[in-house]
Amino acid sequence: MASPALICDTEQWKALQAHVGAIQKTHLRDLMTDAGRCKAMTAEFEGIFLDYSRQQGTVETMDKLFKLAEAAKLKEKIEKMFKGEKINTTENRSVLHVALRAPRDAVINSDGVNVVPEVWSVKDKIKHFSETFRSGSWVGATGKALTNVVSVGIGGSFLGPLFVHTALQTDPEAAESAKGRQLRFLANVDPVDVARSIKDLDPETTLVVVVSKTFTTAETMLNARTLKEWIVSSLGPQAVSKHMIAVSTNLKLVKEFGIDPNNAFAFWDWVGGRYSVCSAVGVLPLSLQYGFPIVQKFLEGASSIDNHFHTSSFEKNIPVLLGLLSVWNVSFLGYPARAILPYSQALEKLAPHIQQLSMESNGKGVSIDGVRLPFEAGEIDFGEPGTNGQHSFYQLIHQGRVIPCDFIGVIKSQQPVYLKGETVSNHDELMSNFFAQPDALAYGKTPEQLHSEKVPENLIPHKTFQGNRPSLSFLLSSLSAYEIGQLLAIYEHRIAVQGFIWGINSFDQWGVELGKSLASQVRKQLHASRMEKKPVEGFNPSSAGLLARFLAVEPSTPYNTTVLPKV
Repeated sequence: MASPALICDTEQWKALQAHVGAIQKTHLRDLMTDAGRCKAMTAEFEGIFLDYSRQQGTVETMDKLFKLAEAAKLKEKIEKMFKGEKINTTENRSVLHVALRAPRDAVINSDGVNVVPEVWSVKDKIKHFSETFRSGSWVGATGKALTNVVSVGIGGSFLGPLFVHTALQTDPEAAESAKGRQLRFLANVDPVDVARSIKDLDPETTLVVVVSKTFTTAETMLNARTLKEWIVSSLGPQAVSKHMIAVSTNLKLVKEFGIDPNNAFAFWDWVGGRYSVCSAVGVLPLSLQYGFPIVQKFLEGASSIDNHFHTSSFEKNIPVLLGLLSVWNVSFLGYPARAILPYSQALEKLAPHIQQLSMESNGKGVSIDGVRLPFEAGEIDFGEPGTNGQHSFYQLIHQGRVIPCDFIGVIKSQQPVYLKGETVSNHDELMSNFFAQPDALAYGKTPEQLHSEKVPENLIPHKTFQGNRPSLSFLLSSLSAYEIGQLLAIYEHRIAVQGFIWGINSFDQWGVELGKSLASQVRKQLHASRMEKKPVEGFNPSSAGLLARFLAVEPSTPYNTTVLPKV
């Protein structure tokens, strides 16, 4: 029986491989002189402008990439996702994060049932609960209104909501709505993170949201039990039902934990964790902080991109263009990494979220049919806001390894500042760098230019910039909740496009399971050694030695009493 076909076996893939040589003979400083090419390599949607003319490619390259998309049946695969077909084949699940932000009258089916009414039922419940909470009608065990929220979750239950929260904090409308409130996130099982998340908070005025689909995630549940003890030790056991709520589907374990199942908010198997920020996972804590109307604008922004992605031609489709260019950079030009560089401090948590979204989705070595890939897939993502990154890792980007870059700029600052007498406003100073850096990467600086500037001969090799380093630029009109939703959805769909082209399953994450399994063995050993003084057994010599060294020191917390953070 023949092996399933791989995308690299197609004529379209081979045509792109043959095309690489021609592109490598060009330089961006020459390509950028072609005004027609520069204009052609742009796309725009609802005030979001994408310029990808500084990518190492031509209009011919893009035509070949569109043909590759046809060979990979990209349109078909996108359609299957929106129709609710079970494209996550290893878990036999639909992939329907688009349903989480669909209009109330939309029809999106999973197993023949329209899931949109279910989604809106949960959103309506969140709206009602958040209004009750924010109005002061929901009070804690001592009768005080609750103004602080700690959301406990890890991975997709943390990074996406944290990104949106950080981006909204300085939006004037959202900030006004959040006055007098605090939202914090607890993810790491490290007790230091617990201490930081409850520092200066009073249990009397704090609500804890426990986010775990199964209510069994080891790190999340230990943190939840820790915060439960923090509440109980101060307010008594009866306080749990007033100070803790849940985002989960396991109502049995929610009830056993002490949370009223009526205060549990559902989400579904067809929502992958890293795609869940638009479900109750993100919508609930964000609505408690900012109010449901603000969060609904965020969802509407994401929905606008869903529609654009689903209906626009590939030539004008921003997520498709981005996904194809990533495949070109990774699999053909051999650039394994990508830097995400928002010139907005409000987007400081974008790169960590996309890092998980991208690397957990596309960090695969086999096709969706289980065939080992003979080419590299997946992308190493990292980033930092400009101009901070310029004083950190841009040195490597300019004169070391070639790393394609995403530059993200905003026309109107969330918090405009101008000092009388300054040449430009603070935001214009920031954006001067946004416009300059892509050209510096593309053009570089030649030895000839340095000679003409009378640079000493011995410094010329050190001051030469080769240039020809690809980047793309996003320019957003502003950064309100709506645009934040759009940006999120653009990256979500870009990652799906990459996976669809490579022929992998972007929606499972078996890679996290092995470490969990091994950690369970270590946990049992630590318990046995601490409580029963049993020797370390069943580990390789290296791990056994490390465990013995760890266990040789008396723990800082006794095992027969409860100890909570002291910060």
